[in-house]
Amino acid sequence: MSASTSDRHPFIRRLETTVALCDRERAALERLPMQLADIRADQDIVREGDRASRSFALLAGCTCTYKVTNAGKRQISAFHVPGDVPDLQSLHLTTLDGSIGTLTPCRVGFMPHEALRDLCHEHPRLADALWRGTLIEGAIFREWTVNVGRRDALSRTAHLLCEWMSRLGAAGLAHNHACELPMTQAELADALGLSTVHVNRTLQELRRSGLVVLTGTALQVPNWALLMSFGDFDPTYLHLQTGAPARPALQG
Repeated sequence: MSASTSDRHPFIRRLETTVALCDRERAALERLPMQLADIRADQDIVREGDRASRSFALLAGCTCTYKVTNAGKRQISAFHVPGDVPDLQSLHLTTLDGSIGTLTPCRVGFMPHEALRDLCHEHPRLADALWRGTLIEGAIFREWTVNVGRRDALSRTAHLLCEWMSRLGAAGLAHNHACELPMTQAELADALGLSTVHVNRTLQELRRSGLVVLTGTALQVPNWALLMSFGDFDPTYLHLQTGAPARPALQG
């Protein structure tokens, strides 16, 4: 099954935040074979140790990259937003060294590695855009290492919320400092290196301080500058404004 233009849109939009695509490049992306799949929440899309022959674009929903220790402890090392290609490294690495699972119901588009290689060979600027995406993933991973290793629980959580809001804003899914926060407290705990109880207390403190408003899965930030300062958040590492004129990280 091939993806329609609307299905592909998050993937193309993500590339257009870093490079101004010409009509020929956009048409090449439209022709890229993409097998659509709808996947339930709490399912693995790829697993550590897999030898993949395809990569996937996240078209809707939220996924995470994670590893599990021998003692059964999970560490989430990245959250992914629509438009991301979370396992693009499998195009060049034979064996996957981490798992990627769904946190919400997701729609993904699987792209054969052979077709991606042909695309990169025929359109070097698209290859550059994909490569840039993997470099940004590395920058995010470095920031997460600092976040978990050196910030206290309140700043750590505030930083993660700032990043999530900014990335959804770039994807057109955050407006007026408001977005969906679909992760459970247990999932946030696995990303922040905290216990679930500690995450609960931290979110309550952020609410009491007026830094965030959480209603169900809806997140609103009344004072964006203050939350950025509290979380020691500098969005430079997200590289949202480089290349083609990027959509603003936040609207309003």
